[in-house]
Amino acid sequence: MTLQQGLVFGILAAMMVLFVWDRIRYDLVAMLGLIAAVAAGLVKPGDAFKGFSDDVVVIVGAVLVVSAAVGRSDLLRRLIRAMEPRMRTTGAQVVTLTGAVTLLSVFMKNIGALAIFLPIAVGISRRSGTRLSALLMPMAFGSLVGGLVTLVGTSPNILVARARAEMTGQPFGMFDYTPVGLGIALAAMVFLALGWRLLGGAGRREAEAAEGVAPYLSEARVPERSPFVGQDVAAVVAAADGEVAVIAFQRAGERQMPVPADLVLRDGDLLVLRGEPDAIRGLIAEAGLELNAADRGAVRDLPTEAVGVVEAVVMPASPLVGRTPQRLRLRDTHGVNLLAIARKGRPVAERLKEVRLRVGDVLMLQGAADTMPTVLRDLGCLAFGERSPATGRRRTDWLPVLILAAAMGSVALGFVPVPFAFFAAAVAVALTGVLTLREAYESLDLPILVLLACLIPISDAVSETGGAALIASGLAAIGAHLPAVGALVLVLLTAMALTPFLNNAATALIMAPVAVQMARQLGLHADPLLMAVAVGCACDFLTPVGHQCNTLVMGPGGYRFGDYARLGAPLSLIVVLVATLLIPIFWPLR
Repeated sequence: MTLQQGLVFGILAAMMVLFVWDRIRYDLVAMLGLIAAVAAGLVKPGDAFKGFSDDVVVIVGAVLVVSAAVGRSDLLRRLIRAMEPRMRTTGAQVVTLTGAVTLLSVFMKNIGALAIFLPIAVGISRRSGTRLSALLMPMAFGSLVGGLVTLVGTSPNILVARARAEMTGQPFGMFDYTPVGLGIALAAMVFLALGWRLLGGAGRREAEAAEGVAPYLSEARVPERSPFVGQDVAAVVAAADGEVAVIAFQRAGERQMPVPADLVLRDGDLLVLRGEPDAIRGLIAEAGLELNAADRGAVRDLPTEAVGVVEAVVMPASPLVGRTPQRLRLRDTHGVNLLAIARKGRPVAERLKEVRLRVGDVLMLQGAADTMPTVLRDLGCLAFGERSPATGRRRTDWLPVLILAAAMGSVALGFVPVPFAFFAAAVAVALTGVLTLREAYESLDLPILVLLACLIPISDAVSETGGAALIASGLAAIGAHLPAVGALVLVLLTAMALTPFLNNAATALIMAPVAVQMARQLGLHADPLLMAVAVGCACDFLTPVGHQCNTLVMGPGGYRFGDYARLGAPLSLIVVLVATLLIPIFWPLR
């Protein structure tokens, strides 16, 4: 191993640690990695920003805009609502919702497709009494496999196509992924139609069928008039029939956790409560407590009927991610109060105003009802409950669908290259008024675009220093003792194993050149190994952190980290088996 190879592997290892640590946002990690690569001489200063002009960034940005436009169409939502009376069983609901998300993910970014149907699933769950946890994970997994079918369904497909273009001068086309991706998607749908039962009691303890999400973390102050002044904490818990826990309290600026059951309450004590929303509200009313918002006072002067309280999930592109309510000053900047927060996976021990928000957190927000939809859009949050398209201007439901079809068709027929086709489509949705220019710019997921732009030079450095060839030599040494299809499985499993620790885009950028080098060393065609990279990077079903779709449903579904393996482990095995069967058929290894 040369010094340059050691440096590039060291930078990659440090980035992986930071990705897993999750204290620094992934786009900032990529920026730090790029600075380190330039400082180490692995990337020339003049090449540091070439990623920002790369076709991949243009394609992903344009696809995000077009996906947001398609999300404004109410066609599929109306169809699902029309079918709802026939979805009498949990199985029928899983098949319908998962099928709709999978289908939509074929034509637009999978995170956008999932976001469209998440509120619909919550509404169906509340009306039918179906556990939300039975619906959301199959939908998330469906969005992942749906993204495999076309070039634009998921970012790894675009990145793998870029690697092929650098190798042969010809990228994968719009529907080159379809034979393999469609087979995997159909097999996954058959499994998910039955396999949702493997989730068992996942999420049941949160009783989300009744309220959508719990437990919430909230704060309440004990006023002088409260009947619980002079009583102990055990009396408060008893008043809530044990459905609300007092997990911490603060007195005179000093915080105590855990809270002794015999602690006697005084006027001004601040209680940190955890429980279901209805139970918390009932306790506050009965005990005469004062709900303590993270930033109080936004709506005190509004009439009661003008005040709205909504539950909303923090989306991946939200400006809230990584910041605290205290720093955000939500009351001053957006006119809303943060009343409570629900999170799965890690316990929340901080004060409400000091919680660093994450993707998938579910917030209870209070504000003026008429401005709440605009506020949620500005905050990058998705409200529970079915949405209707924004009012105030006419919108043709078919128009964004037709624009998308024109873009995909022009690429498939070879009229124009992919970047230009989708750039033109993005301009068209703004020009026709489907999205305003502000909405188009807001739909750009800047952290993802920055991540890609910073990782591209690092990925090139891995190849140019011989690092990709070195990794490929190690994999080839193992693959040499296996049949040709064994090398394909090795690449597929390696990509699937790396994706939970790196962003799936980062894994694709690293593994694509490795696959090309490995194919050369083993005398195989590179295309099937590149296909294996695309499949492996897009199919992380074992963790909530490997893909944003998995992260998005964790809070609303009430899942724990280990719940993903219940459904994800057998689905991963099915994907490996189907991919191993189909890839050599459509992309021969020799």
